Amino acid sequence: MPSASTKAAAHPAVADSRTTTDSLDSPGFRDANAAVVAASTDTGVDADADAVAEAREARETRDAHRVCAARKAAAAAAREADDTRLAPGAPGFRRLSLALFAAGVATFALLYSTQALLPAVSAEFGATASAASWTVSGATGALALCVLPLSALSERFGRRQMMTASLAVAVALALLVPLAPNLESLIVLRALQGAALAGVPASAMAFLAEEVRPRALIAAIGLFVAGNSIGGMSGRLLTGWVAQLWGWRAGLAAVGLLAVACAVAFRFLIPPARHFTPASLNPKALGRTVRGHLADPLLVRLYAIGALFMTVFGAVYTVIGYRLTEAPFSLPQGVVGSIFLIYLVGTVSSAAAGKLVGRMGRRGALYLAVGATTSGLLLSLADTLPLILAGLVLITAGFFAGHAVASSSVSRTAKTGRAQASALYQSAYYLGSSVGGTLGAVAFHSGGWSGTVAIGLVAVFGVVSITLYGSHSARAAERRHRLATV
Repeated sequence: MPSASTKAAAHPAVADSRTTTDSLDSPGFRDANAAVVAASTDTGVDADADAVAEAREARETRDAHRVCAARKAAAAAAREADDTRLAPGAPGFRRLSLALFAAGVATFALLYSTQALLPAVSAEFGATASAASWTVSGATGALALCVLPLSALSERFGRRQMMTASLAVAVALALLVPLAPNLESLIVLRALQGAALAGVPASAMAFLAEEVRPRALIAAIGLFVAGNSIGGMSGRLLTGWVAQLWGWRAGLAAVGLLAVACAVAFRFLIPPARHFTPASLNPKALGRTVRGHLADPLLVRLYAIGALFMTVFGAVYTVIGYRLTEAPFSLPQGVVGSIFLIYLVGTVSSAAAGKLVGRMGRRGALYLAVGATTSGLLLSLADTLPLILAGLVLITAGFFAGHAVASSSVSRTAKTGRAQASALYQSAYYLGSSVGGTLGAVAFHSGGWSGTVAIGLVAVFGVVSITLYGSHSARAAERRHRLATV
């Protein structure tokens, strides 16, 4: 009888199975298998260790970033605590804002007090629109010439003192203006008044830059510009209705009394300057500072933008009274003065300029202002009163937004000589008003309202060209910087 081994040998498959089983049980295979298991176990441990190390490194990096951010926040908070300049919520911030709001009301109410009365002035003195417009252009032109010298005096004697003296002289002249016996003397008195008022815009921007924290500067300047729009509106509205009842001289007297009230409010509200350092009067140093500002391409572009925006505004509002008192509208003087209620739109748009810059950037906000102004000019060509009013709304909103953006950018761009930087902007701004008023009246006399609109469109095209050039220059500078760092 065959044995088990003989049977296994007779069947190869069984033999192979036995052989395989024996080899699995062999000491050599057990050692090799143990080595493989140990190797795989060691590899898993190493992988887990690497993962743990990476996680620990990522956590440490995050913790380091948190610590760095916390230190930066603490440093910023310390700087804020050490910064004694005014900020929203501070005790003197509200008083300062209201004081400069009152100064803005008085300045614009006086500066443009004859603008709504030009048809009545022309009728009394037998003057053309272009001749009568000098009662406005003379005041703004004198202001443009005197802003820089008075800003230099404010560096020596103080912004607060300069604004107080300017308002005092201007309101005193306002009580004499209604007594002018002829057009020439009226123009002279108005020019003197404009020169006196130059001390307010020359000092106000620099005063805010010195006394208000940077993060609140745009809002504070926006409120000052809002005061300008309220003053321009209330002065024209008041003179229009008073003139309809008692004549244009009574209208000018009423605006003078309003300015007196605003000047008194300013004097009682304005807080003392805490960050002003008097400087000696040095014409050579002043010349160097002015040349430095005029050599700054960004500042020059901002000056030109302010002048061009004001050219549009000066042209439109100098002539609009003539258009609306003539056929086919033939509106009475009081109603024409009420047109300037549209200035309330400027109050809103100038106060919103800071938010626009935050969302769209400076150039984006300027493009939006240009778009609104251009649309308004084109819409005003219609011969229906509602469309003309809608056009004036857009022009006003665009102008005040553009002015607030440009003027606040000047204050932030100038690192030294801020008073002179602001004064140069104001000079360009009011020069634009003077040129716009004169050119707008001449164009209206020769070509009607479409001629005035053409002047405005040319100025708006200038703003677009300057802003596009600024965008191109910024992109070119960024490309050069990237190439230099490669």
